[in-house]
Amino acid sequence: MRNLTKYFALAAGMTLAGACTYDFPEAEEPTQGEANFTKTVVVGSSLSAGFMNGALYDAGQKNSFVTILATQMKAVGGGNFNQPDINATDGYYGVATGIPGVPDGTILGRLYLKGTTSPSPTPKIPGQAIGPFAGDKAALNNFSAYGVSIQTSLAPQLGGPASANPYFNPYYARFASNPGTSTLIGDAAAALANGSFLVFWLGNDDVLGYATNGADQNDPTKPITSVPAFTGAYNAAFNALLAANANAKGVVANIPDVTALPYFSTVNPLAISVPAASRPALQAGLGQLNAAINGWNAGVDANGGLTPDQKAALKRPVLSTAFDKYPIVILDVTLSDAQVPDGNGGTFTIPKIRNAKADDKLLLTLTAASQLLPTGAGIDPTKPVNEAQHDKYYLTAAEQTEIQARITDFNAVISAAVTSHADRFVLVDVNKLLLSLKTNGASIGGSALSATISPPFGGFSLDGIHPNARGNGYIANAFIETINSKFKSDIPLCNPNNFAGNELPVP
Repeated sequence: MRNLTKYFALAAGMTLAGACTYDFPEAEEPTQGEANFTKTVVVGSSLSAGFMNGALYDAGQKNSFVTILATQMKAVGGGNFNQPDINATDGYYGVATGIPGVPDGTILGRLYLKGTTSPSPTPKIPGQAIGPFAGDKAALNNFSAYGVSIQTSLAPQLGGPASANPYFNPYYARFASNPGTSTLIGDAAAALANGSFLVFWLGNDDVLGYATNGADQNDPTKPITSVPAFTGAYNAAFNALLAANANAKGVVANIPDVTALPYFSTVNPLAISVPAASRPALQAGLGQLNAAINGWNAGVDANGGLTPDQKAALKRPVLSTAFDKYPIVILDVTLSDAQVPDGNGGTFTIPKIRNAKADDKLLLTLTAASQLLPTGAGIDPTKPVNEAQHDKYYLTAAEQTEIQARITDFNAVISAAVTSHADRFVLVDVNKLLLSLKTNGASIGGSALSATISPPFGGFSLDGIHPNARGNGYIANAFIETINSKFKSDIPLCNPNNFAGNELPVP
């Protein structure tokens, strides 16, 4: 379960210079063109399920991009859009553990901004437990659930049993046609057999869980899917849906670059304040480590059998004690193994730590308190480093490169699948859309939209991963424009400004 006490205050400002302008075309007579939207079936993960502010709750489902898309489709003959309603005002974010003043086991709800001086995302109390869907499962249009990877979408274990089953997903189990036997893809295919249009957006969770876990390779519960496994599973899932209805057409979305998400960009690793009272002890600890590092580096330099490149790879960076410039150190498993004599006839293994740099990504779940050495996620220079504990809070440049390479490979698989059925399907390049939003921002009817969680213009909800209602309107329009261009339809665009952004902070 996520550590629910670790949240960093919001970034104070944002830049809108160079933002692109988003205008609305003149209204045309809506037509469905070459597609049929009578029964649209959606298959996806949390982005399609209506997750928002870290939870699945009523307002999130009602303002998801697929709900907005289905609403706009009604102008061109779209039918009813039935979702597995959660019937929860604040939803389920997690269970309290170790939060001062909150009994352990208390169900926590969606995030909201709390605090006037330094507002931070805080869970509502109480939330609501995940309950079974009580409606008509046979009438569902939306087959999307939080945490579903392309592989688990094909696995019957996704729906149960709940115990001793790493695949179990309560968000799917609650609406599975036959929990423990049915699959998410199978249920969607059954609905599409009598459907007319498909919206398919899976694959995000084949990399996102690994990224949000700090690319921690010591944690087998948050793996990154291999390219061969992704290729096989994606094609199997897509082909199953194609075979369900040879006449259905549809739209497919790819996987966004994780660095476009505020979860990985809100916390500046160089803008953290280290209290003056902590600095003397930290400086002393870092001084001890630097003595060991300097000894190791001197030994490397003296080794005449090494080339300059080999020496550069083996040497360790000296740790800065200029806390105003480099306030924290982080674990970097790519650093060389290094040992020096400990003065007692043994050896001392130098921890694989270095100063955090501007290109390191600190996760949104990392608070100022937990960053400070020697507590929380910070590393005590005088004690052994627990790699399994400390690698969960940031992405180094090497880890970002690994993740982005995997996303690129996955998106190539998705693009190839769509291209091979270009007569029926079209790709929405969400990756390009969100990177542009991060780099340039957007202007919608004269109002700004940014790839941040900061109200009033941020387009992402407070979990830093899922769009808020306004951001979902922006994404829905990208789908609409792609569908209209491909199928000569005239689905009207929504006005994202009609949807709420993040709530202003409360005391």
